[in-house]
Amino acid sequence: MSPRSLLTLAFGLIPLLVSPVSGQLSTACNPLNTTCPADPAFGTTHNFNFNATPPTGTFNTTAGTVDYTSANGAAFTINKKGESPTLISNFYFFFGRTEVHLKAAPGTGIISSIVWSSDVLDEVDWEFKGGNKSFASTNYFGKGQPDFHNANDFEVKGGVQDDYHNYTCTWTKDQLDWYIDGEHVRTLLAKDANNTLSYPQTPMKLSLGIWAGGDPDQPKGTIEWAGGETDYAEPYTMYVKSALVEDYSTGKEYSYGDHSGKWESIKIATGNSTAVENINKQPEKSLSDKWNDLPSTTKSGVYAGAGGVGALLFIGLIAYYIKQRRRGKQEAALAAQRMEQERVELERFKREGGNPDALAFDGAEYAKGGMTSTTYAVSDSPPGSSAGPPEKAWDPTGSGVAAAAAMPLLRDDAMSPRFASPGPGPVGPSRNNSFGAPMRSQSPGMPPQYPPPGPGSPVNRTFSPSNASMHRGSPGPQAGAYGVPRMNSPGPNRGPGSPASPGHGYGQNLGYGGPR
Repeated sequence: MSPRSLLTLAFGLIPLLVSPVSGQLSTACNPLNTTCPADPAFGTTHNFNFNATPPTGTFNTTAGTVDYTSANGAAFTINKKGESPTLISNFYFFFGRTEVHLKAAPGTGIISSIVWSSDVLDEVDWEFKGGNKSFASTNYFGKGQPDFHNANDFEVKGGVQDDYHNYTCTWTKDQLDWYIDGEHVRTLLAKDANNTLSYPQTPMKLSLGIWAGGDPDQPKGTIEWAGGETDYAEPYTMYVKSALVEDYSTGKEYSYGDHSGKWESIKIATGNSTAVENINKQPEKSLSDKWNDLPSTTKSGVYAGAGGVGALLFIGLIAYYIKQRRRGKQEAALAAQRMEQERVELERFKREGGNPDALAFDGAEYAKGGMTSTTYAVSDSPPGSSAGPPEKAWDPTGSGVAAAAAMPLLRDDAMSPRFASPGPGPVGPSRNNSFGAPMRSQSPGMPPQYPPPGPGSPVNRTFSPSNASMHRGSPGPQAGAYGVPRMNSPGPNRGPGSPASPGHGYGQNLGYGGPR
């Protein structure tokens, strides 16, 4: 063979020399180099149905999310660059068998895979390229060393992406076999794998996953092997309905007796494996399941207890209702009592002459508990006040209707009844500022005369001390009067052009100062 032909062959083998799957695998501790902890043994046979999450402690999920549905089983989806969702078992089997029902994902550069791997990187594979709908690839490696002679492709009837197929491997210390839907397609004898040196022969764990061999960041040889660069414009999904795993060995754990990596160096510890305990562990029961498991007598007791609690709650509710009803009645009675007290006080106030509807009344104001003395001003200003002179001068000596009409009134309503003026002439207005006996009308500043004179009789203007308490219009304090200062008094009455005349001013006593 010419040197050019050898060079061409070498470049053509680069994709095979750099295994894409082996590049995805690693080991936390390699027994070829050091002493490592023992591996937990599977030690049993079990079919994992992926219509639900597998039993706790049996598998780990890495590099993405795996979804479980009753229709499609476990769904492994690549949605974007960097994702490669994978299920990796926590247990190991030492020689054995696996059957996986899988539907491969489409997509250029997308690789769906079933992988066995050991701590020394022995490896057995099923691989499905997204750009090839018809073929499944089988491969193996010993101690992580790539060998371009190891891969073989086999056609799958009906295609690998349109339906589920059963991909099975059986493994002993002597040979390894691959099956598609129960049909045997390949055998590897241990002696044919580099005189057993490259034959997979150490405890294996199972991995199910999808990854992008055509990712632009992968080596060029890997991208070419995967079928080209991957376009992440759409998601790509691989489905796995179930996986049966059978461990041909029984025991609790597997350990390496030396650094040879040969099956003869593997030691098996007796006992029940953790995987068996996890698989046989009863799932957490729902509340309804726990209730259904209770004996009938216990259920009856629960019913009776619940009925008792319900009865107590009902009685408590009734007691609370009665208590609130009584409290409401008491509050209503107190409110009615207060209203009655206010009504009685209002009636008494009316009987005493008060008008609760008036803005002002003569001399008294009602307050709770009794009467208070209040002085009110009137809007009419007498002559000489700040309001200015009246339109017509007022004659303090006048009498009869004219004098009464000219005299400013403090009130002219039911609170101030009018009384007949003594002496001749028509009836004149009179003011009464007390709630007691009425008083007789008189001219301002002039003492009253008793008894009243008859028609044509002279007026007696002599002041009688006995009438001082009823004297009105005095410019000074009234001896024996009610003791309330005069309000709004204009002082001496000054007519237009007349000098001050002491003793003839008009005083208005607007308050009621004495006790009732």
